[in-house]
Amino acid sequence: MTVTYTARVANARFGGFSQLLLLWRGSIYKLLWRELLCFLGLYMALSAAYRFVLTEGQKRYFEKLVIYCDQYASLIPVSFVLGFYVNLVVHRWWNQYLCMPLPDALMCVVSGTVHGRDERGRLYRRTLMRYAGLSAVLILRSVSTAVFKRFPTIDHVVEAGEAGAGSGGRVKTEGRVTNPTPHPRKDGRVGQMTTDFAPPGFMTREERKKFENLNSSYNKYWVPCVWFSNLAAQARREGRIRDNSALKLLLEELTVFRGKCSMLFHYDWISVPLVYTQVVTIAVYSYFLACLIGRQFLDPAQGYKDHNLDLFVPVFTLLQFFFYAGWLKVAEQLINPFGEDDDDFETNFLIDRNFQVSMLAVDEMYDDLAMLEKDLYWDSSEARAPYTAATAFQKQQPSFQGSTFDITLAKEDMQFQRPDGVDVPLGEAQGDFLQRLLPLGQGMTAGGLLGRRLSLLRRKSSCVSEASTAASCACAGAPDGAVPECGCEDLLLDSGLREPEAELLTVPELSAPGPASEPFTTVPMPSSRGSAPPWLPSPIGEEEESLA
Repeated sequence: MTVTYTARVANARFGGFSQLLLLWRGSIYKLLWRELLCFLGLYMALSAAYRFVLTEGQKRYFEKLVIYCDQYASLIPVSFVLGFYVNLVVHRWWNQYLCMPLPDALMCVVSGTVHGRDERGRLYRRTLMRYAGLSAVLILRSVSTAVFKRFPTIDHVVEAGEAGAGSGGRVKTEGRVTNPTPHPRKDGRVGQMTTDFAPPGFMTREERKKFENLNSSYNKYWVPCVWFSNLAAQARREGRIRDNSALKLLLEELTVFRGKCSMLFHYDWISVPLVYTQVVTIAVYSYFLACLIGRQFLDPAQGYKDHNLDLFVPVFTLLQFFFYAGWLKVAEQLINPFGEDDDDFETNFLIDRNFQVSMLAVDEMYDDLAMLEKDLYWDSSEARAPYTAATAFQKQQPSFQGSTFDITLAKEDMQFQRPDGVDVPLGEAQGDFLQRLLPLGQGMTAGGLLGRRLSLLRRKSSCVSEASTAASCACAGAPDGAVPECGCEDLLLDSGLREPEAELLTVPELSAPGPASEPFTTVPMPSSRGSAPPWLPSPIGEEEESLA
């Protein structure tokens, strides 16, 4: 069962994690105490042999071996290899939990799309969720040893309803117990309910026959999902699912559910590469095998470097073994979370929870609504839930508006400034830039189509840039119908930028084989629109219509 200690570390305080060090279940002590005792026993045996068994000549040779092992043991990259390996295993472990097939989203869609308060509508909803639960059971018994011990054969999956017939598996109809599972007929339609055997838990006997008659050597966890799709299509034909959009939503949720089942199968199939696991294991074991000899305490009288102290117990070597070997044990426990370790996933608990919750959602809770009432804050413009005495201080804290709302600027730093060295209106600068960016092509004169486009862009930009001076003009305060004589038009539209009202557009002569042809001349067509005021620039589209 998963070891949960979240409530113990809800608040950070002095020595917060220290209280976790005394836990035994799921702890590193429970995983590592055998290896630690084995390492310490071998170390003590070598140390006793060096002190009491070897001769003086043998001691000198052993001392050289100790110095050699201690010098070259650091060349083994234990931290580097082990760190990457554990990171990979932990990431894989969490992704496997995210792939656990939970029916919560699917049961909400079934409850909202498969309608009918009668017994047949109830039968549809319960059977759909039973098929989803059956698919999860089939895939979990393929990857989890705990679930396989619970359902070692398909017979156990069928007989699960007979063992727990007193639970929510029976439906009372007119004083007798009936089977709430549809009995498939040869024509594919759901027949009448039968009473010849006990209610099923996950699979009926008829479904078991169909399941075993499928000639496939591969894992058939996906078969109940196909039954789900067929039954949903039949419910659509009968009008239980009222439109195709609802059917589409239902099948999309089924696809997500089935995809998680498939990912569990692939995680079980594709393991971490064996060579990676072997490299890490060999690196850790070979390092501490060298430490058994290289970390021995030598006779201080011999004057060896860094051997001035003689202790019998290697404290820091034991700590190093505890950390590195414990790190390897973490990866060993998490690499397959579907076993029976203390921190493995509670697969049997999830099966029970998912089956019960899904049946409650689509059966007892279907169309079961409380009476609609006005809430407590119906007439309040600013609804705010009350606080208890323990949390009243949070009410006085201001709401967060953003990290930049606390920045203060001096008054002179908040004044807008015009760019230096700008003496021409913005529109003229833009027009000159466009004219430099788009040079006149060969055969296109300044008064041609491109020149007219640039003139129009200048005129529109100039009118926008000079709009701020309209309020100071004399014609701005003139009464309606009276147009005083002023130079607004001349200011807004420079004489050098004006174009003639009608201009002929001459297309240059095209060079082609054969007799020479006369150049085409286009006469401007009169526009049906009325003339616009001189201060309002006409759109480019209207100018192009006149060129047509």
